[in-house]
Amino acid sequence: MLHILIAAGLLLGIVTGLLGASGSELFLSIALASEPFGTAFMSAIRMVIVPLVMGVIFTGVAGLGDLRKLGRLGGGTLLFFWLTALPAILIGMGVMRVALSFFPVAVIPETASGQAPVLPSFVDFIVGLIPSNPFAAAASGSLLQLIVFSALLAAATGSLEERPRVLLIEFAEAISGALIKLVWWILWTAPVGIFGLTAPVTAQLGWGVVQSLAVFVVAIIGGLGVYVVVVYLPILKFVGGVGPTRFFGGIFGAASIVFSTTSTAAALPVTLEETKRALGVSATVSDLVLPLGASMYRAGSALFQGGAVVFLADLYGVAMPLTVVGGAVLATFMVSLTVAPVPSSGVVTLAPALDAVGIPISGLSILLGVDRIPDMFRSTTNLLGQVTAAVAMDTWVDEDVKEWEDGPREAVAESGDGRLDRF
Repeated sequence: MLHILIAAGLLLGIVTGLLGASGSELFLSIALASEPFGTAFMSAIRMVIVPLVMGVIFTGVAGLGDLRKLGRLGGGTLLFFWLTALPAILIGMGVMRVALSFFPVAVIPETASGQAPVLPSFVDFIVGLIPSNPFAAAASGSLLQLIVFSALLAAATGSLEERPRVLLIEFAEAISGALIKLVWWILWTAPVGIFGLTAPVTAQLGWGVVQSLAVFVVAIIGGLGVYVVVVYLPILKFVGGVGPTRFFGGIFGAASIVFSTTSTAAALPVTLEETKRALGVSATVSDLVLPLGASMYRAGSALFQGGAVVFLADLYGVAMPLTVVGGAVLATFMVSLTVAPVPSSGVVTLAPALDAVGIPISGLSILLGVDRIPDMFRSTTNLLGQVTAAVAMDTWVDEDVKEWEDGPREAVAESGDGRLDRF
């Protein structure tokens, strides 16, 4: 229901803006008068995004426990997630850049002279990720520094004794739960907020907004297809010995659920059953990899976010030299590790990456309005990646590793199955 209301807000904003751009003084006045609603909505999003992302990262990493005890299977799974997320971001950026070179977006006039932040070198960008004062970073809105601090603190928490570790995780989960509830409240105001952000922009750009959004959606879907063909299918064939026909046929039921619900968590029971039965993955591997993947592996969302950064940079006229591109890739990679159980979390959690390269986060509202369509495709890609990881890990680990002790495996499975509702 919410995504329908959000789409309606976008549609009404576009129609109002187009009528205003065509010469109607009434609709132009309505479009301009609605701008404060959009500003208030984005301020509310910015208000919660920092603590929400910090809480989600903390509970996700700390919930894994001591990373040194994950063993070959757990460590190999995390390595697979990280190594395949990077090419997803690069493909998303590359496909979007190619698409925009053929179909340029209309630049929002006020930001046509916008400049990317000065990043002398990639090394300086890396060094700048370490906050000398986390509280100062929070006050200044340095989102990436806060993400790094949260991840390091979570890793340290995971190595503590059980009682203090559980207490800290439960406290963080309680805070995250309250923030998630607050985000839901804010998102119910999104139709009005998106109208207030879209109508003034459309009144300035006219049909250029509609054309730009169409290019964005098509480029994202095309990039997801390229990624599956270039990355997942070769891994399945040459590592797992599974051909495309067997793979897609084996998980068709789970993929259908994910495509319609945009939630890999909703399809997890079916995914577990089909992965074991149709693809022959052992229970030990699938019971670890799939819940863990559902909680923290979203290559499709990473691709979407990489493409969104390039699209919004062009839309707002923000230059992206090579050093900024490198920073954007790293920022998007870090953001892609966060999973918040709210609608369109791939869009909502993109704010730190946009902030890192100087792109106004008001662009998120434009993407929220059309997110339902790419969300179906990227969620399905997330599922394909999680199953591919299970197939690859089942081939890679030795038989003695598959007899991994039940304790760590069940703990990881619980943390993955219980933290996520939607991506």
